[in-house]
Amino acid sequence: MLKHRTLLLAGLAVFSLSASRAMADPKAQVRGDLDEDLRQRIVEVIGEVDGPAGSRFEARRHARGAAESAEALLRSEGYYQAQIEDVVEGEDTPIAIIIVEPGRRFLISNPSVTWTDETPLPEIEAEVREEIGLEPGDPGRAVEVIAAEGRIVAGLTRRGYADARAQPRRVVVDHATFSVEPEYRIDSGPLVTLDGIQLETRGITNPRWVAGLAPWNEGDVYNPEQVAELERRLLETGVYDGVGVALTPPGQTTPDGNRPVIVTLTDRPARILEAGATLSTAEGAGVDFIWTHYNRFGRADTLRYQARLAQIDSRLGVDLSLPHWRRPGRTANLSAALVNEDTDAYRRTGISLSADLNQRLGRTSYFSYGIGLDAGQYAESRFDPVTQLPVRFDRDLALLTLRGSTYMDRSNDPLNPTSGWRLTVSAQPTFVTGDDNVAFLRTEAQATTYIPIDSEGRTIVAGRVRLGSILGGEELTIPSDRLFYSGGGGSVRGFEYQGVGPRLPDDTPRGGLSLFETSLEVRRDLGRNFGAVVFVDAGAIGFQETPNFNNLRYGVGVGVRYNLPFGPIRADVAFPLERRPADADFQVYISIGQAF
Repeated sequence: MLKHRTLLLAGLAVFSLSASRAMADPKAQVRGDLDEDLRQRIVEVIGEVDGPAGSRFEARRHARGAAESAEALLRSEGYYQAQIEDVVEGEDTPIAIIIVEPGRRFLISNPSVTWTDETPLPEIEAEVREEIGLEPGDPGRAVEVIAAEGRIVAGLTRRGYADARAQPRRVVVDHATFSVEPEYRIDSGPLVTLDGIQLETRGITNPRWVAGLAPWNEGDVYNPEQVAELERRLLETGVYDGVGVALTPPGQTTPDGNRPVIVTLTDRPARILEAGATLSTAEGAGVDFIWTHYNRFGRADTLRYQARLAQIDSRLGVDLSLPHWRRPGRTANLSAALVNEDTDAYRRTGISLSADLNQRLGRTSYFSYGIGLDAGQYAESRFDPVTQLPVRFDRDLALLTLRGSTYMDRSNDPLNPTSGWRLTVSAQPTFVTGDDNVAFLRTEAQATTYIPIDSEGRTIVAGRVRLGSILGGEELTIPSDRLFYSGGGGSVRGFEYQGVGPRLPDDTPRGGLSLFETSLEVRRDLGRNFGAVVFVDAGAIGFQETPNFNNLRYGVGVGVRYNLPFGPIRADVAFPLERRPADADFQVYISIGQAF
């Protein structure tokens, strides 16, 4: 018997179909013995027309076009012996019809790889062949045949063959055995080992610092993930407008047989001056001036000077951020500031110094540890648990604080999450000296979760729980700024800043040794740009080490969201329940990003 064999050299046709949708006027009716899935794919690929055919000639043209599209689809799906007849029925209202008999589906048989030039190492060749992913007997779909070729090249690239490329494949379609035999013709190129970094930049970035970020050593086998990681490390500094990381061409191989990696950096403007103003019904007004100097020391550093004049928190300070300090992913943060805090609960004037190390874990999580030194004068209105009377006093205190925290983010978006969760835990052992001497441990944890309740993710239920506790020390001796307070846009909405919890007779907020807060929001998309929110918040301040749930205060409200490319702008109005005389009727909050 003479075998009918077809040789396809250039490639196979692949169709990408959109999701099914109702069609008012298909180009042609599809008839024949077809399974429903294949029939629907043919209907989609032949498409629609603006209206019924006006003549038999036009209907014939529609039928022939539909038949050509259907034949191409069937061949791409492995039906190489399909029979398609195009017919026209009717005289006054002609209808285009195609009658499809797909025939027997051709199956994969003996996929093979031929190395056209260089051949990879035997163990790598065996591993790459395992990744082809085509098994004899699989449907002979064109998309799978082509995807297998991509897996071969990708597998070689991951294993150090950076110059691997595919030559024109050969695919034999055997009509006698109903088989599709792909032969992949691959040039693996040489195994690439890496040299150092070639830095190209008009800025002052230190090449030695960039070289220290490379996650490979001289002579290591090329790994595209490592090259991509170097690019991520440079991008996350926030100092560069553009970062390019690429392997040099084969012609630039060193005498040792290694290939350098070219790093191209485009610096953002070195100096930026920013000014801003805030106005809040809860926290008053304020103005900020920030002068930022990027890459001052040639290692992607950020030096920021800040001056803030506000009703609650005014300060004059400087911060220095040193990314990838001594090891990749670790950032050193140094800060110094003169501060003046004027809250309803206390006044503090002094100096604040801190040094912290922040170590990234993955792309969105981290842990940090450091030390802080605060010294200044406190003017406090406090409650004496012994005499049960309010007292006022001024103290000069110095606080040494050891700080540790961890943050885990498994949500899908930093400003507008719709699924996942986040967890923050912190601990701060603190030693106080001066007019009083005390040591205590301040701990805090917050967990948030985001649950979509429909398949499209248009309605989201978001929840938050925050717990805090101070261990050791007494309420009266612990500095006021280290006690827990609640109320405001980031905690219990509907109450002013520090407005949740008992008050002294002069309406001064009384800080506590423990904290409990919780929030529940239902967020609903109202279209492309707008969304709506309803929420309830609750919080309580306790005066023991464990949270107190007996004095919970509640706030409820509604909000709107306007979605921008970088995140939503939110506007919330909240109302306190069981309002006390000192509580406002409502509070308004406007900011960027969701409340939590």
